[in-house]
Amino acid sequence: MSTSTLRLPAAAPVRRRALAVVLLSLLTAVAAVVLAGPASAAPTAPTAPVDPTAPVVPGIGGADGGVDISIGDGSPSTSITLIIAITVLSVAPSVLLLATSFTKIIVVLSLTRNALGLQAAPPNQVLTGLALFLTLFVMGPVFGDINEVAVQPYMDGTLTVSQAYDAGVVPLREFLLDNTREDELKLMVGLSGEEAPADAASVTLTTLIPAFVLSELKSAFIIGLVVFIPFLVLDMLVSAALMSMGMMMVPPTIVALPFKLLLFVVVDGWSLITTALVGSYGGGG
Repeated sequence: MSTSTLRLPAAAPVRRRALAVVLLSLLTAVAAVVLAGPASAAPTAPTAPVDPTAPVVPGIGGADGGVDISIGDGSPSTSITLIIAITVLSVAPSVLLLATSFTKIIVVLSLTRNALGLQAAPPNQVLTGLALFLTLFVMGPVFGDINEVAVQPYMDGTLTVSQAYDAGVVPLREFLLDNTREDELKLMVGLSGEEAPADAASVTLTTLIPAFVLSELKSAFIIGLVVFIPFLVLDMLVSAALMSMGMMMVPPTIVALPFKLLLFVVVDGWSLITTALVGSYGGGG
């Protein structure tokens, strides 16, 4: 039997001793953690009780018991002004479409493009931008009056929100009444089911704005009809000329388009349409 074979049994006691040492170390660590816990900690002296604090009466913001949202000399705070501005911007598109001259202007410009036989020239962005700036030109005096009698006094703190609204509605109501047909106004008053107002100035905005929109659409279609007639006559003349020459396979619209553009440029069509639109509101307000 070899020397390596005689030494193998001596390795087992060594392993057992090493395992015993490891187990002893683990038991020692566990015992140290247990003994260091809150149960074995030294007791601390009790803290003396503190007298309760007397309740404080909440301050009153305004003279009427409400919350004061003003700063300094009574002007509205920045946060409240920002909230109101965001609210106005959220409803601005609807107001722009329904309570200004934008509806009539954009409809007339679209009908003019259709009368010329053009599908994408000028593009919608150009027509919308032109209609927007013409609307600002027409509504400039109205917006100026609203700013003078409502917005600036409110920013200075001399008017409340409700007072500023009542004052700002007056110039807008006058504009709507001046440009609303009597037939459409009577129609909306009858459809509302409300008692007939004593005069036109007593009509509510929920009744006046739809009547104004109907009047604008009617006026826009009348202007569009006037614009369409010359181009319709030109289309008929071109169609008759092509048929007389036996060119029935040639689309009349393709042949008539250059003549339409020539006629529109010669008579300075955009200036005529712009003058008619702005003049229908009394020359810009």
